[in-house]
Amino acid sequence: MASKTLTFSEGAKGWPSFYSYIPDYMIGMNNYFYSFKGGNLYRHNTNETRNNFYGKQYTSSIKSVFNAEPTTVKLFKTIEIEGDSPWGVTSTTNLSTGSINSTYFDKKEGRYYAYIRSNDGTVNVNLRNVNGIGTVTTVDATDPALTTLTYPTGFKFSSMISVGDLAYKNNSGTLQLLGKIVSVSANIMTIDTTIIGGSTPVDSDFILYVKNSVAESYGVRGYYMEFELTNADTTATELFSVGSSVFKSFP
Repeated sequence: MASKTLTFSEGAKGWPSFYSYIPDYMIGMNNYFYSFKGGNLYRHNTNETRNNFYGKQYTSSIKSVFNAEPTTVKLFKTIEIEGDSPWGVTSTTNLSTGSINSTYFDKKEGRYYAYIRSNDGTVNVNLRNVNGIGTVTTVDATDPALTTLTYPTGFKFSSMISVGDLAYKNNSGTLQLLGKIVSVSANIMTIDTTIIGGSTPVDSDFILYVKNSVAESYGVRGYYMEFELTNADTTATELFSVGSSVFKSFP
């Protein structure tokens, strides 16, 4: 576990802040806070560059949790920040994880809003961005970048399938990446199997498609959501409140 410097607040009667810098010695004198590091003396709160200690730049972070109706599985869709700048966000539930890059936020009515992007890193068939297509009849991989998957005459693809989605196959209970969907027409789907990690399907494989979790902004599901805000600003930054658009999950 990383070492931290803790500060005590008389008003809060507790330890509200944790600092990344580790001094050798600390002392308060004449209304100033001093510390020693590596044989050097430093006076704090005099440098206009925030989060800079002993010549090293740090980031600010805050952790908290949303846990209303703890026995209900919920969809956490957005993060709303009331403050003077957006923060980066990482979130964790009992079912999945998500994140928001600080550049994703839009300012509306004086507050910053962004959709939570799922970033599990693995394909989770329990999530809504994963759906089955069906068993392919024949595969033509003459051109790996334009591998065609033909389904029975009259077969209809879901209108939710988009160019750029990823195709997978069920390989004895595990999902195996095939490639990126290039086109869908009538009963034929074309995929590019030359992408990194791609592979060639064979006749009678059961095919699935996975939506881009970042682009689709599905959010994260779970009983609760623990989140961490991070900010690398070097100037004074104020944060007043954090909220989320939360809905009951209907699988």
